[in-house]
Amino acid sequence: MRQDDPCGSPLNRKWHRPDRTDPLNPAFTVTLTAGLLLAASQPLFAHEQPGLSPLRSLRPAEVQPYLAAGTELLIDAASVERFLERLEGAPPDWARVYGHGHHDPDHDERLFRLNRERDEARAGHELLRRRIAFLWSGELSGYDAESGGFHVALGPTFITTNWGLVRFKYDDLPGDLIAVPPADQLQLLQKRMEQGEAVEIDVVMAGVLVPDESVVYDFSHDQEGLGLIMPVVRIEQILYLHHAR
Repeated sequence: MRQDDPCGSPLNRKWHRPDRTDPLNPAFTVTLTAGLLLAASQPLFAHEQPGLSPLRSLRPAEVQPYLAAGTELLIDAASVERFLERLEGAPPDWARVYGHGHHDPDHDERLFRLNRERDEARAGHELLRRRIAFLWSGELSGYDAESGGFHVALGPTFITTNWGLVRFKYDDLPGDLIAVPPADQLQLLQKRMEQGEAVEIDVVMAGVLVPDESVVYDFSHDQEGLGLIMPVVRIEQILYLHHAR
């Protein structure tokens, strides 16, 4: 589900190069190298290059058969809310935590305490071992002739929920990402890009929540008092999707 960021300009126009040492950086650009092309219906395993994957003609809702068995797909408000309810119980009292905002001398302490208390309550939860998948926006960039695929730029997708604004974050993302289109689509995609067209794709990433600080609570820097929830996922599988928009 592609959404514009209600806190700023449309997400699919915000491609950035992040600080690679910061796993919570909100968006990033990655360059790509050659590797082995994965079979279209195979999940990724440790011996394969996880950032290299076919560009599949699928919509995000159709991706379940291509995910590892038991993966829970969290790409809309309803599925995300159900998952958070099972993991966290109830949303924070955002108004109490926010207070008078950044001008409130106790604001940072209340936010720190919220995160610490939630981390402690979540420790050992069975869902920390559950494989989940989430959606980010992507855009094809330069062509890599050696691998026959395209470099990919990524930007986060925001989901508005009853809990607040949810933005999944990555941890341990492969340093090289590449999407390899079917042979019969390669020239068409190259032509579109040569003409200056932005070729947008969906990127589904799957893995498990990191054991410590699995969910980070914060506030939007663009909209006063808007709660922001950031589940942090250690990436084990990446799927690239492209379909007529």
